[in-house]
Amino acid sequence: MTTAAAYSVSAPDGRFEKTTIERRELGPHDVLIDIKYAGICHSDIHIARNEWHGTRYPAVPGHEIAGIVAAVGSAVSKHKVGDRVGVGCMVDSCGECASCVAGEEQYCTGGNTMTYNSVVPESVQPGGHTLGGYSTRVVVTEHFVLSIPEGIGLDVAAPLLCAGITLFSPLRHWNAGPGKQVAIVGMGGLGHVGVKLAAAMGAEVTVLSQSLSKQEDGLRLGAHHYYATSDKQTFKDLRRRFDLILNTVSAPLPIDNYMRLLNLDGTLVILGLPDSPLTVQPFTVVGVRRSLAGSTIGSIAETQEMLNFCAEHGIGAEIEVISADRIDDAYARVLASDVRYRFVIDAATM
Repeated sequence: MTTAAAYSVSAPDGRFEKTTIERRELGPHDVLIDIKYAGICHSDIHIARNEWHGTRYPAVPGHEIAGIVAAVGSAVSKHKVGDRVGVGCMVDSCGECASCVAGEEQYCTGGNTMTYNSVVPESVQPGGHTLGGYSTRVVVTEHFVLSIPEGIGLDVAAPLLCAGITLFSPLRHWNAGPGKQVAIVGMGGLGHVGVKLAAAMGAEVTVLSQSLSKQEDGLRLGAHHYYATSDKQTFKDLRRRFDLILNTVSAPLPIDNYMRLLNLDGTLVILGLPDSPLTVQPFTVVGVRRSLAGSTIGSIAETQEMLNFCAEHGIGAEIEVISADRIDDAYARVLASDVRYRFVIDAATM
């Protein structure tokens, strides 16, 4: 076994504490990664605080991992020692179901293995569940290790492994590009990356945010228009404007109002996960052949495509780098919307 320094939490109301964890021995197809940076995702907070229930403690969150290959197994062909690499939300899948065979591992019907909090054999991880990127080292099967191109700094690349692909996948799937009107709901950790990506794809981009407090940032990052949804006039002025709306907000919103902003054959995609049902009137959907859809992360191939696209267009997350002993403070600031726009942990401080 390989040991690693890590920060873990042992109860829903607990604080993060420095600890030592064990990583599995390097198998023939495994890659050992020295972690350099780990992004903080809102999902980490949900898991750490058991808000989605089923958290396995002690928990080591983190699925936005960027680092350097330290060693490879005897059969590894995709990566070599010294390579710049990343790990996102998945570290394994069944490899046999229709989704996996089609290269859509994120929709594995056999149940994919998430980077943290997934049940695994003791031989894979002592304790029987995966431990994530708030640590100094990780061992991952080579298929689930991504190459980070030289055109992106490892620190700004880390959040792309979740936030980036979460926005890139629906933008690609629903053909965002020249001639398309795209709206991003929410100008936060997810939304700000979506603005950059949609603009780089050539779409006309509008931010729909609760207020205009981040308007300057939104326009700087590539948005063409910026509206406050607290202003009722917004929903009148923008009726039937958009081909695609990506909702990154986890709070419950009046989705019916947003659906009316879609033009003929427009689609509203749910990315944020509120804890209460969303309500849509049937006439809102059928009247202009609108669609309400959902999307999660992307496949491994699509995630690599996203990283290559970001390197080509100079796209990285807007970040604030913190030391590992500030994780609890960072969580509090995320909940208070006091970050522009993503916290990234410097693994050297562990």
